[in-house]
Amino acid sequence: MKKFFSLQSFLIALFVVLVCIFGYLKGIPFLDLMELKTIDLRFESRGRISPGPDVVLAVIDEKSINKEGKWIWPRSKIANLVTKLSKAGAKVIAFDIGFLEPDDKRIIQAINKIENKVNDLHIQHTGIKDYLENLKTQVDNDKLLADAIRNSRARVVLGYFFQMEQAGLEHVSKQEISIHQKNTAGSKYKIVRYKSGNAQNTPLIEAIMPQSNIETISSASKYSGFFNMMPDKDGVVRWMPGVFKCNEVLYAPLSLVAASAYLDTHMAVKIAEHGVEEVQIGRLFIPTDELGRVLINYRGEEKTFPHISITDILNEKTPDDILKDKIVIVGATAVGIFDLRVTPFGNVFPGLEIHANVVDAILSKDFLYQPGWAAIFDIMAIMAAGFFLAIVLPKTGGIGGIIASSSLFITYILLCQHLFSSNGWILNLIYPLTVIIAVYISITAYKYFTESRQKRFIKNAFSTYLAPTVVKQLIESPEKLVLGGEQRVITAFFSDIQGFTSISENLTPHELVELLNEFLTEMTDIILQHKGTVDKFEGDAIIAFFGAPNELENQEQVACDACIDMQKRLSELRIKWKAEGKPELEMRIGLCTGQAVVGNMGSKTRMDYTMMGDTVNTAARLEGVNKIYGIYTLVSDSTFKATDGSIIAREIDSINVVGKKEPITVYQLLGYPDDIDPVIHETLDHYSRGLNAYRSQNWDEAIDYFKAVIELTPDDGPSKTMLLRCDEYKITPPPEDWDGAFTMKTK
Repeated sequence: MKKFFSLQSFLIALFVVLVCIFGYLKGIPFLDLMELKTIDLRFESRGRISPGPDVVLAVIDEKSINKEGKWIWPRSKIANLVTKLSKAGAKVIAFDIGFLEPDDKRIIQAINKIENKVNDLHIQHTGIKDYLENLKTQVDNDKLLADAIRNSRARVVLGYFFQMEQAGLEHVSKQEISIHQKNTAGSKYKIVRYKSGNAQNTPLIEAIMPQSNIETISSASKYSGFFNMMPDKDGVVRWMPGVFKCNEVLYAPLSLVAASAYLDTHMAVKIAEHGVEEVQIGRLFIPTDELGRVLINYRGEEKTFPHISITDILNEKTPDDILKDKIVIVGATAVGIFDLRVTPFGNVFPGLEIHANVVDAILSKDFLYQPGWAAIFDIMAIMAAGFFLAIVLPKTGGIGGIIASSSLFITYILLCQHLFSSNGWILNLIYPLTVIIAVYISITAYKYFTESRQKRFIKNAFSTYLAPTVVKQLIESPEKLVLGGEQRVITAFFSDIQGFTSISENLTPHELVELLNEFLTEMTDIILQHKGTVDKFEGDAIIAFFGAPNELENQEQVACDACIDMQKRLSELRIKWKAEGKPELEMRIGLCTGQAVVGNMGSKTRMDYTMMGDTVNTAARLEGVNKIYGIYTLVSDSTFKATDGSIIAREIDSINVVGKKEPITVYQLLGYPDDIDPVIHETLDHYSRGLNAYRSQNWDEAIDYFKAVIELTPDDGPSKTMLLRCDEYKITPPPEDWDGAFTMKTK
């Protein structure tokens, strides 16, 4: 028994290990999100790192706004800032703000009007014209800023951003895009190395177009960099995109360009077939992932880097030694005007300080990255953890298993944290820890169920389901027991009596039971005649399926035949019940074909051969959808399209039922060809044309066709429904991406 149990434990561990390795390689969204959260926890555990002295932040804070006025300031003030920083000895000035539109030109326009008036009056006075030209120069803030940048001893890096979505840019011409690309030439990688011809087709982060600074300012500096950031799916900024591709040109971000300008060296990128292999600044190699993203090695919480109020710089209240030979990143931190970012160190983090963290990591050569061997290590850790517990747990009791698993769990966390803090290595935490938890729970549960509850479970579960001799055999040979079910294609059937509640209120209990038993007997007999399986009765509802446990050739056709025969028989019964003074029952049917799980399911004391799955849920939904269209038999396209053509059906609509993402085309079963008269044929033709017009959003045309149907068949429920819907859509049209499907609001 122990040998058998050890083998079972190994198989359990092997299964868990293989599942986790597959998930690690393919990605499981929830576990991948948890892995990102562990990186944040590693930052918190490591704590703050003192940054180098080379980066300071010139910030538009509340103090600056109070002193200098409401943001946005005139460009002349920014020009003055550039001049002051240059004078103080700043080596690089990087703007985490853009100058994307021209400054206020109203004063220049007024001066132009004066010039025109002078010309109109034929005033020939050189002094006046020179004065006006000089005055225009003094108030042209864009030119003042451009001149300040051009004359600055500091290298000025202009920030801009990329448009990442096509939506809203349809009006932008290729010429405009070309101008924007020209204005951002200072952000291009001058050296791009491809390891092979195929590497040129490597997928990278694609941008639609740059939104550059205006040409007057852009032309004043040879340096620029984008300041886009791309948070992870939980909203946390952990990566800085190091490479954007736009119209076959590769661009660098503000932080990398600022570091390159500071080191006065070139930037290069190397691309292999699998993605970006490395980004290089001079001889410094910056590790990235395949998309060229740089993992940000945050130094600490907000204000880890010096924040200098811009008003102090403008009013020369900042000692020059604070700015001398520094990279000064200019941006906003005042509440209400700066972009709030979520980082591992806080939920309110200025964007310009994220750039500062990247620059400081580059200058100090202190990177976070996954070593080339990290994937192999992670997979080996998953395997080692799983098989270690497979060996240990069968040999230990409950407490011993907890101690062994907990010790392994904690040890691995401490190892990964140490390698993160000391070496900057990021090794996967979640998948190995998941293996530890899953293997422990699985093996422990297996021990519990197999050793202490197996025989009792078998006896309680099957004593009322099988003969005592069979139950005895299962207890003696539990390996013969197969619980659960199998996956196979079936046609699910759901029916319900229309208005049954109100009908039942008008009958005595005896009359109700007599009527219901007669109805259920007649309908069940037809299902069984067509070799269907009656699953259960729920009050007046019948739940059945075709295609299990017996193989049923052309089950869709058989199921449709059964529905038609049931409705015909019910029509005959209504004549009989009317003569007897009994209620005339109407039955709604929903039919759907597809994959489902069928088999013995239930509780410990009661099992039934039943079905479950999306196909079953859809059939149940379609039974209820009949009410919306005023009809009685509704089948899915998966059912109707598999029939042999011997039945007549009408395409009713495409619908989004509750619980399904993809729309379903549904059909109303009408009967066999002999049941259809010329009026019905004409009705079907008009309805089909109306449905096509409706899907093309030709509401008036659709209304005409549906009205034509009602003239032929006044009680046609689907046409009445579609008429009302067309009237609604004429007032409130569907969204632009409407696929023609109607979304059900209820089950």
